[in-house]
Amino acid sequence: MNISVCLATYNGEKYISQQLTSIIAELSDEDEIIVIDDCSTDGTVKVVEAIDDHRIVVHVNDRNRGEVHAFGRAMLSARNDLVFLSDQDDVWIPGRVAIMRESLVSSGSSLVSSNFHWVSADGDPIEVSYDGVRAVRSRHYFSNIVDIFLGRTNYFGCAMALRREFVEFVTPMPWFVESHDLWIALAGNLIGSNLHLDDHTLWKRRHINNATSTVSTRTLYRKLRSRLVFAVSLIVLYGRLVRRSLAKH
Repeated sequence: MNISVCLATYNGEKYISQQLTSIIAELSDEDEIIVIDDCSTDGTVKVVEAIDDHRIVVHVNDRNRGEVHAFGRAMLSARNDLVFLSDQDDVWIPGRVAIMRESLVSSGSSLVSSNFHWVSADGDPIEVSYDGVRAVRSRHYFSNIVDIFLGRTNYFGCAMALRREFVEFVTPMPWFVESHDLWIALAGNLIGSNLHLDDHTLWKRRHINNATSTVSTRTLYRKLRSRLVFAVSLIVLYGRLVRRSLAKH
């Protein structure tokens, strides 16, 4: 099964070449990388285009729309069977595609999420506290959703891969969604087709310009707003699930 890598960029010229090099090493000639640039003001697009690989397709947004829109656009542009999500500043561990592709195919799951190692801006291993995912909890769908509501850092988009038909379920993402990865994780658990891997499949870089690294300290208002977003997201996803079930009958 061929793969599409969906990558959102914004002012990422410093690390994007290393990220793409690690991805390209994992791909076959029939795979593709969809890059959505969110109006970078640095040389990100030039760095990507300079790699000059026929599998890389670059789209530049007409205006800055945020990472949720960028990932949504990338997934809608993807043509292959399996869709991998990627940040702009990490490094894939060799064998990542094989592990995650085999897990999706053998399990029949719609979504697979792995773990990762943290590295510093310079690429040195560092210790960062985060919850991650555990294989034994793959089918604990309700408690996984509760974890999302409680703000536990289990799911990261950069550690996800999903089937093409699941992309059609999670897109388009509504305007109010704050986090594409948690929207996708909610959907995978809601439909009961979510797989966790204990494997660490990438080095996630932590630096001052990360869009998201760990859950930051937020005001009570922001926390309550996020819980409301999750609740509305579940309602919207459940509506999609009902419509999909009706369409099959």
